[in-house]
Amino acid sequence: MTRHIIFTPDAAKPPATYSQAVKAAGLVFVSGTGPADPATGQIVGTTIQDQTRQCLTNITMILRAAGTSLDRAASFTIILADEDDFAGMNEEWLRWFPTDPPARQAAKLPVRVAGLKVSIACIAEA
Repeated sequence: MTRHIIFTPDAAKPPATYSQAVKAAGLVFVSGTGPADPATGQIVGTTIQDQTRQCLTNITMILRAAGTSLDRAASFTIILADEDDFAGMNEEWLRWFPTDPPARQAAKLPVRVAGLKVSIACIAEA
């Protein structure tokens, strides 16, 4: 199996410990992506809706760099810092996926990062 590391400066830069995404076996595996501004690295927004929007914007850019798009996403994993933000995250989610949404699971973030409310990972068709 050949795998290709995906990186774009149009999305938040990941830490040195993992890639933005890996393209392999006809799929694109996008790492957990936070709501950081690609230019500054700073977290965008103070509400869960703002941060969900920025995560999905970053994922859109990563998928574009991999030669695919958000409408080819099959599955998402959403990690929330606070389970009370679930409804607000869903509110923004429905703006992006009003019909035929992809598969999804959610969990609680096991560590605290100052200001971070959400991180989202994705698997999409290449």
